[in-house]
Amino acid sequence: MNAPVVLHVAATPASPALVLRPWRPEDVAALVQVSRDPGLSLWASSVVDDEAQGAQWVRTRQQDWAGGDRLGFAVLEEQGDSAGGRLVGSVVLKDAAPGRPAAEVGYWTAARARGRGVASRSLAALTGWAFDTFAADGLERLELLHQVDNLASCRVAQKGGYDFDSILPASPPAFPHDGHLHIRRASA
Repeated sequence: MNAPVVLHVAATPASPALVLRPWRPEDVAALVQVSRDPGLSLWASSVVDDEAQGAQWVRTRQQDWAGGDRLGFAVLEEQGDSAGGRLVGSVVLKDAAPGRPAAEVGYWTAARARGRGVASRSLAALTGWAFDTFAADGLERLELLHQVDNLASCRVAQKGGYDFDSILPASPPAFPHDGHLHIRRASA
């Protein structure tokens, strides 16, 4: 998956239009600023504390994209061009590969964008694109995981048509708490 992919999400009364596109070096400063949110660091699997870490994080996302195994999108408020505008979140598709029936999705939202449907709208765009792009390669379902105490992520999963499947046991240190597994099937 080397071709650049840009997804557009229509505006709503509560939120401007969104652009989902692969991460770029010019996103580093905004990524560092957004990462200073204590709420984000509570749920995120990796934290960016400074410009050097931000640059490495973006380079890793670009390498992941080039390798095709982790397709991460910066989510930006649209400002009239395909480059987008202000960073408001991130969505990712993990482990989508020919012959694999399942892949995982993930997301986070900047503090200033929470409560405006950014996560659910971005997840819907990613979900549609993933099934459109990978169903012919055998993708049958998408899995969404979050900690049991992350009620906002549970609501996003439900809004996105991801049905609750099971409770996953904690696996410290990476996953110190039990989690929820939600599943969205291609036919849903």
